[in-house]
Order: sequence, then structure tokens, then C-alpha cells
Amino acid sequence: MFRKLIAAIAACTISLSIHAQKVDYKNNLISVNQKPVAKVTVEKQNFGLTKNFNLLSLDGQKLIIAVLDTESASDASDNTSMYYRFTFVPTNKVGTFKLSTLGAEKAFANLIGKSNIIENNSLVADKVNELIASKGVTPKLAVSYTLVSRNRNWPIEIKDTRKIEQGGEEIGFFQNMGQRNGIDTYQYFLPTGVAVGTVSFAGGENAQNFEFFSHKDNRKINIAIPQKEQIKFSASTVDPNFQTLKRITAWLVEKNYL
Repeated sequence: MFRKLIAAIAACTISLSIHAQKVDYKNNLISVNQKPVAKVTVEKQNFGLTKNFNLLSLDGQKLIIAVLDTESASDASDNTSMYYRFTFVPTNKVGTFKLSTLGAEKAFANLIGKSNIIENNSLVADKVNELIASKGVTPKLAVSYTLVSRNRNWPIEIKDTRKIEQGGEEIGFFQNMGQRNGIDTYQYFLPTGVAVGTVSFAGGENAQNFEFFSHKDNRKINIAIPQKEQIKFSASTVDPNFQTLKRITAWLVEKNYL
């Protein structure tokens, strides 16, 4: 009985120590409980709009390749994360995971640090399998880029839910990806969740142009949306940049992106 009690206490102590692990990420170095375990390199894609990551051991061996999954449909119910496909090089395993949209690099580091998959500058096969089973996801594959059939003579409406309608048909939706250094960024999608593209602009409601990266064409272009009237206050309940988004949406419809 005494031995069983000691074993139970030991097991509980181990469990608590695992869950109490502190992960730090600084200067591209992942540390667990103040002990460095791996390094991260970042590869910017699509003119810096997206990033891919490599996990390296402390002696420089490539352990994981994490790339943005562009073959899967975006989750219309979740505007805070994106799908990434992880290739675990030493174990030849592949899994898909969700990483935070606004902090994908740190989310990647935290996921790896808390997973305990790194030992002796390599990956532990059993723990990799456990990570894929417990944290991995199976997203839907993206469908073909097909626009919604509707009467284009009707006005375009942006609903409080950020869904876009024309002629009574939902033709797409958008997500606010946040603001950084005065630049607002949004992503547009078809109703099926297929990504249309990413738009960014400065000036809020008084923006005079925007930058558009098209996922369909894999190109970035700058579009002028001149506005003469100065908007000092936005009373929209949909989005603080509602008037600018209306002009951007109209352009996307005109150019057959929506």
C-alpha cells in the first residue's frame, strides 16, 4: 500500500512538472524552464504577408518545416488562426496545426516548447505522434475558386456579421486581421471559406489607396480608391473602416474577385 502511495505521488509530481513548464521565446531561441532547446528561422512569403518557419536543433539540424497551408479552406468560424502544415523531418511525419494569425511565430514556438518532442537535438517519435493526435487538425480541402451566381445589378451590402451580399445572395465575407504601425489589414473570403486575398491600407476611413495580395493570382498590386470627403468619425457598428471597406469591396466585385 505504501509503495502504491509513493508511486502515485511520484506520478502526480511528474505530471505537475510537465504542465508547469515555462516556455520562453527570444531572439529566435526556444527555451523551456530557462534551458535552450531549439532555434527558429523565419521565411517571409507573399511579399512579407505570410511567414513559414523552420525548427532547428541547437547544433543546426532541421527538425520541422512549418508552411502555411494554402490547399485547405479557411475556417469561416475562426478569424484568429491559420492552418500550417508541419513536416517532422527526422520522423518523416506530417501534421496540420492552427497557429495564431497575429502571432504565428510565437505560437509556433510555444506549441513546440510545450510539446516535449525535442530530446538530444532531435525529435522523439512517440511524442511527435502524440502531438499530431492531440493538437493536429484535419481541415477541409479548398474548393475551386467559383464566384456565387447572382444578379449583379443589385447593390452590394455589407452586413453586421461582415458577410457581403448582392441580390439576396451571400458572395463572401471579410475578417479584420488587426492594425500594425498604422496599417489596417483585412482578409476576404468566398462563402465556402476559400481565401480571396489580403488588403491593407493606411488612413482608416480616409484611405486613398490600398494594397491587395491576390491568393488566386499570387500577386500584389496597389489600387487607388480616391475619396474627396473627409470622414472625421465613423458611426458604423460593422467596422471602424466601414466606408473604406465598402469601396474596396466594390472594386473586388468589379474585378471578379468576389
